[in-house]
Amino acid sequence: MEEGPYKYIRDGNGKVSRVIRVGTRKSQLARIQTDSVAEKLKELYPDIHLEIVAMSTTGDKILDTALSKIGEKSLFTKELENALERNEVDLVVHSLKDLPTTLPPGFTIGAVLKRENPHDAVVLHPSNAGKSLDTLPENSVIGTSSLRRAAQLKKRFPHLDFKDIRGNLNTRLKKLDEKNDFAAIILAAAGLRRMGWESRISQILEPEDCMYAVGQGALAVEVRARDADILEMVSILHDRDTVLRCIAERAFLRRLEGGCSVPVAVHTQVKDSQLYLTGAVYSLDGSNSLKETMQVSIAAGAQSSEKVDEQVQRVGVTANKIPGAVQDEAEKLGIELADLLLSKGAKEILTVARQLNDAR
Repeated sequence: MEEGPYKYIRDGNGKVSRVIRVGTRKSQLARIQTDSVAEKLKELYPDIHLEIVAMSTTGDKILDTALSKIGEKSLFTKELENALERNEVDLVVHSLKDLPTTLPPGFTIGAVLKRENPHDAVVLHPSNAGKSLDTLPENSVIGTSSLRRAAQLKKRFPHLDFKDIRGNLNTRLKKLDEKNDFAAIILAAAGLRRMGWESRISQILEPEDCMYAVGQGALAVEVRARDADILEMVSILHDRDTVLRCIAERAFLRRLEGGCSVPVAVHTQVKDSQLYLTGAVYSLDGSNSLKETMQVSIAAGAQSSEKVDEQVQRVGVTANKIPGAVQDEAEKLGIELADLLLSKGAKEILTVARQLNDAR
């Protein structure tokens, strides 16, 4: 039964529960990620009924063009947000790295879950078993549709050749295995692990070889900002360290005005109550780059008497259960690191990268 924008269900005993509708992309990985969040919510709130609503997005439909060429920041999220806006779903599960650093008005990220391994992974063609990027023959072709990965790896492995490869995980692995076009492809380790394909990972790329994308490896739950009850319900899923790392990363990217179409990479770490952020920008071929590291204390301001139930968003994230002062520090860290790179010429590097990419 429908009451206002909400949907309710009555069980055999006449008990009425609200149905929470969860939106997701149709790809297998998106479904696996959404199911994992739904299971967590079911464990925490056994009385709620969850209904999963799957839909196709623009990014899923345009498979023949490199993402960086389409130039749309919300490729994988727009249709899902439209459904959220029309009250067709109550929350949406995304890969955080797909969510732009500025969300449309009325939406917020109500939960950022504990991060899976954020690094990139090398998946080799079966004929190259046992090799690594270092030992692949001269001019071997590596598939990646990410300007960030290509820029870093071209510099680090100049003997290799990098070409675009699009499609979801299943499609890319099929292209790799069934043809001889690619010696290897680069994918996010997190997606491979969630799909249960960990055995295909030949090599995890450490930060000195390839730093990751902003938000990579973390799942985010997007909700309507005005839905206080849903916001409260999902906020329990927040992982403090992941939230702080991702606020810093997103603030860094937002300040640089980077998106899919420019090579920006990060690496974050929480250690001894310090949050470390390394950020870098690259020219398309990796020959020109700027990279710096900064840190800030995020000791849990326990003495802070500040009320934390304020509805404040930081780079799209609402995390009322985490002290605001600590979140502010993380956001400031991202902004200051971006400003440092901008003062050294990051804007010029990114502008040229954007122009060259548009001209490709």
